[in-house]
Amino acid sequence: MIRACIFDLDGTLCDSVVSIGSCVNHVLEEFSLPQVEMERFYYFVGDGVHQLVLRTLDYVGADRSLEERVQKRYLERFREECLYEVHAYPGISDMLAAFRKRGILLAVLSNKPHENTKRVVDAIFGAGAFDLVSGQQEGIPRKPDPAGALREARLLGVDPGECLYVGDTGTDMKTGNAAGMHTVGVLWGFRDRQELEENKASHLVGEPGELLQVLDMLEV
Repeated sequence: MIRACIFDLDGTLCDSVVSIGSCVNHVLEEFSLPQVEMERFYYFVGDGVHQLVLRTLDYVGADRSLEERVQKRYLERFREECLYEVHAYPGISDMLAAFRKRGILLAVLSNKPHENTKRVVDAIFGAGAFDLVSGQQEGIPRKPDPAGALREARLLGVDPGECLYVGDTGTDMKTGNAAGMHTVGVLWGFRDRQELEENKASHLVGEPGELLQVLDMLEV
């Protein structure tokens, strides 16, 4: 029986690549570094700010010694710009309402900094839309370490096997699988079917409403 659903944020609930990419490019400009085309950020995000900055520096051919300074400026800018051009994917709000109607607990687990994660979720979906929202924070390893997902299950009062874990990247599938949850890969996000299949997604869905079909299947 499924009692809770844990969602990734970027690329799963919200299309946020422009907010991330534009902020990175502003910082690159400050350091007199080349700009990065927006499409590349679909592959740079998902593993936390540290990896985002390192992948960007490698892509533009910059010295990794800049990482600490670039990351600091990125976090400063992103604190103000994290909502820029961010929107929920079509059908997400209706899907969440349907889950609520069935009594499913809802949570968010993101590698985005915690403050920004909370701000985005509250602005896009409204305060209280989720029972629990967690971003990257000190003391909790980043995904794909399952610690964050297991912590959310514990705080929600459910067993890992009673959770759906929904995300759009291989990192998400690794996280959910390592936590012993039912993993669902979404095909509208930042990565493709191949990455989700290679990382052993238990289910794949092409639109938010199909998550209800997965729920029905697991309820049998």
